Amino acid sequence: MKKLILVRHGKSSWEEDLPDAERTLKKRAFKDAGLVLNAFSGFREKPLKIWSSYATRALDTARIFQKRLEVEDKVFTIKKELYTFDSNTLLNIITACDDDVDSLMVFGHNPAITGVTNQLGDQYFSNIPTTGLCVIAFEAEKWQEIKDGQTLLYLFPKNLR
Repeated sequence: MKKLILVRHGKSSWEEDLPDAERTLKKRAFKDAGLVLNAFSGFREKPLKIWSSYATRALDTARIFQKRLEVEDKVFTIKKELYTFDSNTLLNIITACDDDVDSLMVFGHNPAITGVTNQLGDQYFSNIPTTGLCVIAFEAEKWQEIKDGQTLLYLFPKNLR
């Protein structure tokens, strides 16, 4: 069985004139991450591998989760190719995961996160909000075989306030 945990980066700031990949998190993103993590902590599984986009807003969100979930650096990977907004690209990256990994948490960007969630899970979401988290389980031995997953959990900050 494989479990995929998709997380959209936290709310980012547009106040500074920075390139897109360098936009920082707003204060709200830290509060939202706390809300999601409080609700998610009971569902966490070990071992857990984390992959994150290198974009500041995604990487900072991933680091918040890493620290709170006590995930070691050796299973935390920054992947340049996760800085994508395309669902097919994101899905190709996920399905290339080593098959010895059973639980994978991916931090990325919309519309790719929403698209992959809808493509793989059994619930439809018009939009995964910032710091939104979805857990999808698959009856598969290999990441290349993931399809027709069951959406086990979704946590959106606005529903937790």
